[in-house]
Amino acid sequence: MSRLEPQPYCFENRRTIEFAETDMAGIVHFSNFYRYMEVTEHAFFRSFGKSVHEIIDGESVGWPRVQASCDFFKPIRFEETLIIRLTIQEIRRRSVRYLYYFFKETDEGEELVASGRIVSACVNINRNTGEIASIEIPSMLSEKLKAAQDSQTL
Repeated sequence: MSRLEPQPYCFENRRTIEFAETDMAGIVHFSNFYRYMEVTEHAFFRSFGKSVHEIIDGESVGWPRVQASCDFFKPIRFEETLIIRLTIQEIRRRSVRYLYYFFKETDEGEELVASGRIVSACVNINRNTGEIASIEIPSMLSEKLKAAQDSQTL
């Protein structure tokens, strides 16, 4: 898939770039794209009434990242509008692979500025010992994720 082709998307998050997110050149610092991906994943879960950290069937379920990367194509600056689109690439038994596409809103439409990937593992977090163990995605979450994936449009 070329970076210039229209991308399927499942969930969209918009934000205005804040001054504190930019570097000395007035460009969004690269590290913020990882925050944008995480914030968008959290908003995605909230969109179907869930959280990335909650008790399900008596287990404390969380979603730590096991892989994250981002490619940068064009700068985005203070007070510009950033559109983040989250796409579910793959749902496995114990993890979800997301693709993210970052667009700058312009007078002519949208311009792709970056793309990213995150793999989040489903885990049980023992609140007493702090131990983390990989678990299968609870069925009620798996169903919501699958429904979201099936609703993606081209």
